[in-house]
Amino acid sequence: MINIFKNINKLQLVRVVYWLFLTYMVAAFIWWYVALINQNEQIAKVQYGVMQTSDPNLAQKVHAIEDFQLRKNKQYLGEGVTILFLFLCGAIYVYRSLIKQIRYTNQQQNFMMAVTHELKTPIAITQLNVETLLKRNLDPEQQKKLLEVSLVETQRLDNLCNNILLASQLDMGAYQANTQEVDFSYIVEQTVQVFKNRFQERNFKSLVQAGILIKGESVLLQLLINNLIDNAIKYSPNMELIEIELSQLNDTTKLLIKDNGVGVHINDKEKIFEKFYRAGAEHTRSTKGTGLGLYLCKRIAIFHTAKIMVTPNSPKGSIFTFIFRSS
Repeated sequence: MINIFKNINKLQLVRVVYWLFLTYMVAAFIWWYVALINQNEQIAKVQYGVMQTSDPNLAQKVHAIEDFQLRKNKQYLGEGVTILFLFLCGAIYVYRSLIKQIRYTNQQQNFMMAVTHELKTPIAITQLNVETLLKRNLDPEQQKKLLEVSLVETQRLDNLCNNILLASQLDMGAYQANTQEVDFSYIVEQTVQVFKNRFQERNFKSLVQAGILIKGESVLLQLLINNLIDNAIKYSPNMELIEIELSQLNDTTKLLIKDNGVGVHINDKEKIFEKFYRAGAEHTRSTKGTGLGLYLCKRIAIFHTAKIMVTPNSPKGSIFTFIFRSS
């Protein structure tokens, strides 16, 4: 929490210093231009002062001085505007880069805090359940329930580790892909069934067209589906319907994950696919997550030369659509 406010204050400080510096430099350029104009006028006055009124070429000399003064003024103006323009471009570039770096650092810190929490929670729950099984003489039904909860938490931990590992491999270009023709229908059905078993209190509805074959990486596609459904669960109340639809028409395959949750704000539609980005203020956010799930979905879509987008659901919630076109 303290780090978050420190970064907010750092952003504000950078903005204040930037605008003060920019104001000072613009004022300095204006002062420089005015000083040169005044200097030019003083030089002209000196030249006028040494002229002889009886000089037959007086008018020509006056005209020459005025012409020279006008050309110098234009020169100063042109040079000043050019230098000021280049300076402003450089200042804007540096400012944006600095703000971007501070925000990225802030997101990384938030990510580390989120990962720490996400790792500790399933470990703590599993540890507590195992200790309970060892210390207490529970009936078989209670033992089964504790084991099921522990299994869900270990699967959650495994998914988190897979996301972190894959994000690192994709960023470094170190992921070794095994692209081949896969049964996308089977992958979707199996993944949905896993979620139905893990979250029996949830309301899932799947409509999967059978026999859809696409060329892709089965591990990445499974992770894509897993992250999209997991995202729908995070942002939907327990009893709300989550729909999974898979269909194919000609050479276009569409996967839709629909939820009836809080939805995605229009300002966050593109940002949610950025690395470490999580909607809402960090210190007021109640949903779990690391900001890697949807980022990986975007990377997986790009890997398969596919598209992923989010649109509003009716009457509420979101629809995440994965569109794959076979070549």
